[in-house]
Amino acid sequence: MSPQTPSDQGIARHGWVHAVATVLAGVIAMGVVAALGLWAAGATDLPDNAFPRVVAATVVTAVGGTIKLSGDAGAIAGTKAGLTVIPLSVTLVGALVIAAGFLRPLRHRAVASAAELAGWAARIALLWLAALVAVGLLARQTFTVSLGDGTLGDIGDLLGATPKVGFETDMPPTLGFGVLWLAGVLILALLVARGAPLPARLLRFQESVRPAAFAMVALLLGYVGLGLVIGLVTAVARGHVPETFAVILLGLPNLVWLAFTLGLGATWNGRVDGPFGLPMPHVLDEVLRTPDVSTLNLHTLSEFDGRVWWLVVVNAVLLLAAAFLMAVRSPARMRAWQHAVHMAIALALTVLMICLLARISAHYGLSVLGIGDLGGGLSGSLVLRPELWSAIGLGALWGLVTGFLGGLLAKRVHRRGEVASG
Repeated sequence: MSPQTPSDQGIARHGWVHAVATVLAGVIAMGVVAALGLWAAGATDLPDNAFPRVVAATVVTAVGGTIKLSGDAGAIAGTKAGLTVIPLSVTLVGALVIAAGFLRPLRHRAVASAAELAGWAARIALLWLAALVAVGLLARQTFTVSLGDGTLGDIGDLLGATPKVGFETDMPPTLGFGVLWLAGVLILALLVARGAPLPARLLRFQESVRPAAFAMVALLLGYVGLGLVIGLVTAVARGHVPETFAVILLGLPNLVWLAFTLGLGATWNGRVDGPFGLPMPHVLDEVLRTPDVSTLNLHTLSEFDGRVWWLVVVNAVLLLAAAFLMAVRSPARMRAWQHAVHMAIALALTVLMICLLARISAHYGLSVLGIGDLGGGLSGSLVLRPELWSAIGLGALWGLVTGFLGGLLAKRVHRRGEVASG
C-alpha cells in the first residue's frame, strides 16, 4: 500500500467538513438566488406565508427534481395541472458553487486515485441527499383559487366548487435526478479544471476532452454574461425593472441558451395560451400565442423582428472564439481536422444538454360538470420543445467549421506542446 501524501491525509481528516461546507454553500446560494428572483416577481404576496415553500420548490426543480401539482374543486368540478420547467439561473449558480467546493481540496495535484475521488464525491452526495430531503419536505403548499365576486363565484359557492391547487415534492424522482445532477456537476468540474487531478488511467484522455469541455463551459457562460448585460441595459432603458430582474435571477440561461440554438438554425415548437407566457423578449410570446402549435426559428421570428438575424453573427463570433480557446489549450501537435472533430462532438453534446434542460411544459385547467375549461384566467398552457436531432446535427456542423478555423488560427499562437498534467 502506497503511503498517503499530506493532501490525501488532509482530505481524509477534513473531508466531511469540506463536504458539509460545499453542500451548504450550494443550497444556500440557490436559495438566495431563487428567493431574490421570486421576490422580484412578486411572489412575496402569496397567501398563507407560502413564499419560503415556493422558494424551496424552485430549488427542487433547479436540480432536476419533480414538483407534483394537485387540484381539488369539489364533487362536481375537476382540475388538472402540470409543470415542467427548470430555472436555470438557480441551477447555474448552484453548479458553480458546488463545483468550486468540490475542487478546492484537490488543487495543486497531478494525479488522484479513482477510489479517493469516488470517496470524496460520495461524502458530498450523501450530504446532498439529506439536503434534498429537507428542501423537498419544505416544498409543499395548497392555495385556494378565487372565482371572483360575480355569478361564477356565486355558483361555485352554491355547488361547493371552490377550486384549490397545491404542490408537493415527488421525492423518489427528485432524489434520483438530484443525484444525477450532482454527478454531472462533479464530473464536468473534473473535466474542465486544468488543475484538477485525474486517475492515472484517464490522463491520456485529457488532451482531447479537457480543452473542449472548458471551451463549451466558457461559451455558455459567455452567453449568460452577454444576456446579463442586455438585460440590465433593457431594465435601465425601458423600465420594468422588477420583471427584468425576475427573469435574470430565475431564467436567464433558459432564454440566452434558447437564443443560442436558434442562432445555429435550430427549430423549436410550442404554444402559449391563457395567462402563461414568456416574459421577455415579447417577440417569443407573439410567435407562440396562436391557436395551434407554432414553429419557432429564425425565419418565423424575423417576421416580427428582423434583428434576430444578428443571432447568427453573434454565434459565429463566439463559437470561433471558443474553438480558438480550445485549440490554444490543446497540444500544439494536433491538426486542424482533429480540432474540428473535437469541437463538433463537444458542441453537439452541448446542444443536446440545452435541448433537454430548456424545454417547458405548463398547463392548468378547471372544469365544472365535465364541460370544458372555465375562462377568466383559470386555464392556460405553455409548451416549448425542440426538434432535437436537427438541432444536434446543426451543432455538429457548426462545430466542424469553427473547430477547423479555430485550429488554423491557433497555429500562429506560441504555446506549450503538451497540456499540463492535471
